[in-house]
Amino acid sequence: QVQLVESGGGSVQAGGSLRLSCAASGIIFSSNSMAWHRQAPGEQRELVATITSFRTTIYADSVKGRFTISRDNAKNTVYLQMDSLKPEDTAVYYCYAPEVRYWGQGTQVTVSA
Repeated sequence: QVQLVESGGGSVQAGGSLRLSCAASGIIFSSNSMAWHRQAPGEQRELVATITSFRTTIYADSVKGRFTISRDNAKNTVYLQMDSLKPEDTAVYYCYAPEVRYWGQGTQVTVSA
């Protein structure tokens, strides 16, 4: 049974930082790419960042230079460090394992002006 459990969301003022975590189980974590997506109210879900098993990273243009995705294979956990947050970053953030097509339950991030 694959499980992806996110944590670390919350409310922050613009310019602040948050770190999201996603703990994975039921997969060979070190062999899997992992990704973060987000969905704002009334919007489609969009890719934020991806990290491959080789630690290659890809970012959406809207978060480049502000967000950092990383992984700790010993803890089966992927992180999203979010700095210089903007109100437009407000969304539910989802952890995703693309090779097995599993989603986490999501964690709310709210950035106030």
